[in-house]
Amino acid sequence: MGSFWVLVARLLGVTTLSTYEGLDRSQSPLQLTDSHSHVESSLVPTAAKDPLHFRPPGHRQDNGNGSDFKCDYRKMVGWEKCSTPEDRSCWLVNKKTGERFDINSDYENYYPTGKTREYFITVDKSNITADGYTFYGATVFNETYPGPWIQACWGDTVKVHVRNLNPDRGTSIHWHGIRQLNTMHMDGVNGITQCPIAPGSTFTYEWKVMQYGSSWYHSHYSEQYGDGAVGPITLHGPSSAPYDEAADIPLLMTDWRHGSLFPVGNMLKERWIQSILLNGIGNVTKFGARKVQNTSKIPKPYTLTFTADKVYEDEPPELEVPNSRPKRYLLRLINTSIGSTFIFSIDNHLLSIVSADFVPIYPYLNSSILVGIGQRYNVIVEANPRNNTKQPLDSNGNYWIRTWVAPNCGAGVVINKDSKETYMQTGILRYNKSSTEDPESKPWTDISMACSDETATSLRPVLPWVVEDPINVMSTESKIQHMAVISGPPADPIPSFPQASYSFRNVSGGINGPNPLQINFSDPVFLNLDNDEPFKNKLWEIYPEGRPNQTDWVWLAITVDYSPDGDTSAHPIHLHGHDFAILQQAEKTTYVPENIHLNLINPPRRDVVLMPKSGFIIIAFKADNPGAWLLHCHIASHASQGLALQILERQADAAAMWPKASPAAQTAATLCSSWDSWVAASYTSTPTPLPDDSGI
Repeated sequence: MGSFWVLVARLLGVTTLSTYEGLDRSQSPLQLTDSHSHVESSLVPTAAKDPLHFRPPGHRQDNGNGSDFKCDYRKMVGWEKCSTPEDRSCWLVNKKTGERFDINSDYENYYPTGKTREYFITVDKSNITADGYTFYGATVFNETYPGPWIQACWGDTVKVHVRNLNPDRGTSIHWHGIRQLNTMHMDGVNGITQCPIAPGSTFTYEWKVMQYGSSWYHSHYSEQYGDGAVGPITLHGPSSAPYDEAADIPLLMTDWRHGSLFPVGNMLKERWIQSILLNGIGNVTKFGARKVQNTSKIPKPYTLTFTADKVYEDEPPELEVPNSRPKRYLLRLINTSIGSTFIFSIDNHLLSIVSADFVPIYPYLNSSILVGIGQRYNVIVEANPRNNTKQPLDSNGNYWIRTWVAPNCGAGVVINKDSKETYMQTGILRYNKSSTEDPESKPWTDISMACSDETATSLRPVLPWVVEDPINVMSTESKIQHMAVISGPPADPIPSFPQASYSFRNVSGGINGPNPLQINFSDPVFLNLDNDEPFKNKLWEIYPEGRPNQTDWVWLAITVDYSPDGDTSAHPIHLHGHDFAILQQAEKTTYVPENIHLNLINPPRRDVVLMPKSGFIIIAFKADNPGAWLLHCHIASHASQGLALQILERQADAAAMWPKASPAAQTAATLCSSWDSWVAASYTSTPTPLPDDSGI
C-alpha cells in the first residue's frame, strides 16, 4: 500500500510541473531550489538600480549555485541596503528616520519585512556514491546528497512543501536552530509537533526568518537523517566582521555510512563501512579497521578557490603605493554528523570566527575550530597564506582543508592505520583553479585535539543578554534544577523499549531511575495541549507562565551518570525553539555548590553545547515560546535510544493558540489520519513500524 500511494504522488508530481519547476535532479549537491527566483531576475531592476532588491553581500554572480538569488525588501519604502565590504555590520538603513537593521538589532523582537520564499522538497530513496562506495537506497532530499540549499534573507518567510516518496517510512523535517516563535507546529518533530508524513503524503512547513547565519535541515524520524536526509540553510544578514566574497556553498562536514540505519539495530556490514565527507565528497579507502576497497572511482576532493588579487581601498588607486589588502572570504561551517565531532582547519590560513550557531559574536582568530554535531560557525579567511619555517608556502598555491575527528568525543568513525596522517585531508583550497596538483602544505602545529567547545571567553555575543533568576528554583542546596545523563540499559521495573540505553534523570525531582523517551507517532503533543494527562509522567518538564509582563527564565544543570558498562561519550545537547545561555561549562569538575561559578552578564549562547565527558553544564533559556520543545543529545544513536526530554512551555497559552478547531490543529489531524491509514494498510501490528526505538 505504501508503494501505491507513492506511485500516486509521483504521477501527481508529473502532472503538476509548476511544483517542481527549477529542481536539479542530478547528484550535484547544494543546488538552489527557489523556483521563483530565476523568473524574478528578468522582471525587476538589478541591484544597482534598486537598493531594496540585491544579491546578498559577497554572493558571487557566476557561481552556478543560486547566483540569481536576491534579497527583496521592496515593501520597505524609504529603506536601502547599507552593507559594504568594509562594514558588513549594517544591513538596511532608513536615511530619513535614522533607523537601522544591523548587527546590534534585537533580532528576537525586531527584524525587516522581506518576502515569502517557497521551496519544494521530495524525500525519496536514491543510490549515492559519495566516496567510491555506493550507498544503495539512501534516503535523501530531491535525489541529491546533501539536499538542496535553502536560502532566505533576514525577515523573510520560508515555506517548504515536503512530499514523501519513500515507500517504506514516514518522515518529518526539522529546521535546526530556527526560533519558531509561536510556531511550535512547524518544528518538524514527529510525535511532538506532528504525525509523520506518510508515504505519498505532503506537508507544508512555514516559518519566519528572525535570525541570520548558517544552519541545516534534517529528518527527525528516528535515525533517518543518518541515511542522508540532510541539507544546508543560509539566512543572509549582517556580520560582525567585514568580508568581500562568500564561498559558493556552505561547507557540510559529516561522517558517512554505506547502509541504512533501519531497522534499528541493523547489523549488515554496509552500515559499518564508514568515511568522512566534505560537501558530499570523500574517500572510503582511508577508513575501517581493515582497508575498504572502493567499488567505483574515488572522487576528487572538494575544492575551494581563492584569488590572490589585492583589494584597493582607493579606486582607482591614486597613491604611488596604493592602500591595498588581501581579499576576505566568508565560509559557513556546519557539522551534520550522526556521531563525529570535527576539528576544522586550513593549512597556513587563520580563521576569524564571527558567529556561533545563529548568534553573532565579536570576532576572534584561531588556527582551527572544533565543531560539534549540529553546531555551526561562520568564519572569515583572508586570501593571505602565512609563511613560517614549520609551514612553508605551497609552491603551487594549494592548501589542505582538514577535518579531524576529535578523539573520544562521540561515536566517531574508525580510521585506517595507514591513513592516520592523511584521512583528515578532505578538501583543497586553491589559488589557481586550473591546478590539479595535490597540496604539499603542512598542518598547523598548535591545533588542539581536545574534546572541548570553544572557550567561553571567545564566544562573546554582540547582542548581550543579562540572565535573570529562574522560575524553576529548586529546594536543593544549589537551587538549580539538576538533570543527569544516564547511560546503560534501564533497570526493571522502569517501562522502556528494546533499544533504550540512554535517558535524562531529574535529580532535583527525586527521580532515581532512568526513563528513556519514546514518543507516539500517532498521537503528537500538539494535538493534546489542552489535556494534562499525557504530561503527568517523568518524561516532561513543565514550565507555566510565571510572572506577568516579565521574562521568565529556566535554568538547567546537566551532568553525566555512568553505569559500569555505559558509554563515555561527550554529548552535544540541542534545544529546539530557543537559544540558551551557557552559564557554566566545566570539565573534570564535580557538580557541587562550591564549584558553581555562574556568568550571568552576556554569557555565550547558542542552541547546541558540548556536554563534557566529565564535568557539567548549566544553561538558561527564556521561557517565552509557547508549546512543546525537545531537548536531546544530537548523537543520532543516543537520541534514538532515548536520550531526550520534552519541555512544555506556557501550556495555557499554547492551548489557547491552537485549539482543536484551529486551522493548524485541523491540518495536523488530517496528517495524522493519513499516517494512521498508511500504518493500518502496511503493518499488521500497531502503533508504529518502529516499536523498538524512541522515534526521534
